[in-house]
Amino acid sequence: MGLLRRCLAVLVCTAVLAGGTALTLAAAARLPGRTWLLRGAVLCQDPAAAVSLHWSAPMVTPQPTEEPSAAAAVTATPQPSPVPEQSAAAPEATPSPAPTATPLPSAAPEIENPGRIRAEQFGQGSGTGYITLGAGSIHNLTQYSDADLRSAVTTPSLPFDVEVNSDEPQVLILHTHATETYQTWPDLVYDPDFTARSQNNELNMCAVGERMAQVLNAAGINTLHDTTLHDSPSYTESYDRSYATTQAYLEKYPSIKVVLDVHRDAIEDADGTRVKPLCTVNGEDTAQVMIIAGCDNGSSIRLPNWRLNLRFAAAWEDAMESRTPGLTRPVMCAYRYYNQDLTTGSLLIEIGGHANTVAEAVRGGQYAAEALAVLLGGHVD
Repeated sequence: MGLLRRCLAVLVCTAVLAGGTALTLAAAARLPGRTWLLRGAVLCQDPAAAVSLHWSAPMVTPQPTEEPSAAAAVTATPQPSPVPEQSAAAPEATPSPAPTATPLPSAAPEIENPGRIRAEQFGQGSGTGYITLGAGSIHNLTQYSDADLRSAVTTPSLPFDVEVNSDEPQVLILHTHATETYQTWPDLVYDPDFTARSQNNELNMCAVGERMAQVLNAAGINTLHDTTLHDSPSYTESYDRSYATTQAYLEKYPSIKVVLDVHRDAIEDADGTRVKPLCTVNGEDTAQVMIIAGCDNGSSIRLPNWRLNLRFAAAWEDAMESRTPGLTRPVMCAYRYYNQDLTTGSLLIEIGGHANTVAEAVRGGQYAAEALAVLLGGHVD
């Protein structure tokens, strides 16, 4: 009986030792460096078996040295193993900017009760009240006869001489109402709460005047551009202030022959619809332009040389319509003063209206300036 107990004890100890070895091997298989643990465990149990076994080299998964490209990330096959940590040298990803709620300049924002805009290309006039030129026309809004105005513009020469490629200024561009501005989007709606005024010279009349000055200077017509905001902060007496500015330039530069006061119009229908004078030039929407030549009324408006200014206006009108058909509206000859007594080359020109876009107006100013440069003998392609 004692012998039987001893045999059972040996069998139980053997089973326990075998089970512990199995558990040890299973746990070691899940630890790093498991190959050497397995070898050690087997060596303890059976040195001969350990020597006879063949051990394969451990598998090493290559680690990426930089982030894959976006295209590779789309086409790569997902791996079941955990994502390896990035090396210190790997570049950090730059997050994409979040979408912005601010509308693009080319799109109208959300406007409560928006006003409507319509585009119209104004044609030339004919018949009574109009003087037809070689190209373009003059609208006679005075008590002078059409024949009187016609005789004033038939002289082919300009009432002044401009020196091309001169070191001295020949042309002055300024803006009595410099803060007049335009739409910033092409959509045919406007914001009734917007006053169409801005002190930003990239959006107001200074942007148009600057483009005109660039064209003239490139053509060899020495041109100055004054960006004084004569209508800010006060709109009243703005013509008095621009008069003083012009006088100061003429005293400093007596070589100046042409003074252009560049504005924009404001045209509305009776129902409040804003009208933008528009033509197409080289496939692009372009603001139409209109010259205003003042006329002496014999009392409150004193312009003794108004016929000379009108001659200049007619020549520029003809040059613009000849070079760029459809660009102009008829010249307005009316009882207006506009400081046009300072030189015989003083004119006011309206570039588009408050319903045109800034881009349309700048293009209109460019084509008007190109025609003027040609008229004055400049070099324009």
